[in-house]
Amino acid sequence: MRKLVAGKLHGIHVTEANLNYHGSITLDPAHCEEAGILPMEFVEIWNKNSGARISTYVILGVRGSRCCVLNGAAARTCQPGDQIIICNSIYLAEHKITELKPKVLTFDAQNNVVDRLTYSVSCDEDNRYRFEILDDNAKPLSVPLLVSGAS
Repeated sequence: MRKLVAGKLHGIHVTEANLNYHGSITLDPAHCEEAGILPMEFVEIWNKNSGARISTYVILGVRGSRCCVLNGAAARTCQPGDQIIICNSIYLAEHKITELKPKVLTFDAQNNVVDRLTYSVSCDEDNRYRFEILDDNAKPLSVPLLVSGAS
């Protein structure tokens, strides 16, 4: 089993840091649903401003609020306005990697979704992995990266 990206909120902005609330990150349920992030699921958080990296669990805020609130100890790692990446993961057998299609949302400064992307892995005729980032119309956005070793 391999630990793989399952979904990602890329470049979402912290709206609040609440040191006095008991742990977690509070997110807009609409953002979580689109990216496939569940309530109570553990996520990795990477702060693009400071480089801080933490792990915590998700609680749902008010739908449509576009909130991103770091709570408890996590509030010490991210401040309002910081841009962060939130990523959940899944354990999957390597031979199933081509079935996994993680959803990635990107955001503007007000936490409106700007892009809806999908990560896609396939195998070519030489049994090498091919990685693409697809837009919401399933069109590739990046140059494919080939890596040998597909099973």
